Amino acid sequence: MSRATVGVLGGGQLARMLALAGTPLDLRFRFFDPQPELPAGGLGECIAGAYDDTAALDRFAAGADVVTYEFENVPVVSARWLAARVPVLPPPGALEVAQDRFAEKAFFQRLGIATPPFAGVATRAELEGAVARIGLPAVLKTRRLGYDGKGQEVLQTPADIGPAWERMAGARCILEGFVRFARELSILAVRGRDGDTRFWPLVENEHRGGILRVSIAPAPRLDAALQAAGEDVARRILDDLAYVGVLAVELFEGDGRLLANEMAPRVHNSGHWTIEGAETSQFENHLRAVVGLPLGATAMVGQAAMVNVIGALPDPAAVLAVTGAHLHLYGKTPRPGRKLGHVTVRTADVAARQAALDRLRGLIA
Repeated sequence: MSRATVGVLGGGQLARMLALAGTPLDLRFRFFDPQPELPAGGLGECIAGAYDDTAALDRFAAGADVVTYEFENVPVVSARWLAARVPVLPPPGALEVAQDRFAEKAFFQRLGIATPPFAGVATRAELEGAVARIGLPAVLKTRRLGYDGKGQEVLQTPADIGPAWERMAGARCILEGFVRFARELSILAVRGRDGDTRFWPLVENEHRGGILRVSIAPAPRLDAALQAAGEDVARRILDDLAYVGVLAVELFEGDGRLLANEMAPRVHNSGHWTIEGAETSQFENHLRAVVGLPLGATAMVGQAAMVNVIGALPDPAAVLAVTGAHLHLYGKTPRPGRKLGHVTVRTADVAARQAALDRLRGLIA
């Protein structure tokens, strides 16, 4: 589809990387975001407006060949409004599932995908009843919104229940049993309009303060059985939703099995390593999928990793002096907890990857 116009709901760093990947494919981009100053600015037309502003959405949709999104908190009603005028991919149904943690867990269970124990809670009494059934420790999360550790409270003892509920300020929540997992993994997959499906290797993720810090690809000690289990989880979701585009599923590994934590119906932070570390990046394959082009190979090129740049900018020269390192900055103003960029690492072997990671950990806060 030559010179197709791709509309992207959201204009942050993921939209920016989509546009950078789409430029060699001769794609045009248009971004819709409530904020006028965007990391994606300069890479396409930017339309500023509230997500319920139908006049602005109409301008955004006019002439677009397909609409996609870079984050999952776009109002579903807006996505459905657009879908009546232009193809919206992944389908709005995937967006709807991912926006509500309780609906998401129930969806996983309907598909036979294992999850931690969970219960929906809307009152203090329901929370106490859920704690009695699930036990402590447990994690109380808002059903909607919340990311990078926001909107979550860990309950260790009964004394934590009252203060945690007060901090939720009346929001509908989900209580999840605390999983004593060995590690956190994620699987990225892509499904085309024709149903062709590809998977990247499972990656191991390191979080700190609820924020992803490091992803290692492939996950250490990854074997064929574990990869197949991750692919099975993703495939069930993709097929049930008639999905088109890149999907990420965050997983816990423990006791020899995988438990699904969350899904993201978009390109994902834990897949940034694919820019240099895979034959086709998640960004290029997402675009190939939504515009109807053949999917690219997802095989790795060497060993890879990704380190997020959070809160403060490192010395670019020091980062680029690390063998195999590639610096990606998003043009954001530094502030605590903000994702400002990332560094991808590609090396020929595991030892070189570890050496590069050790050096980068000393350079990036």
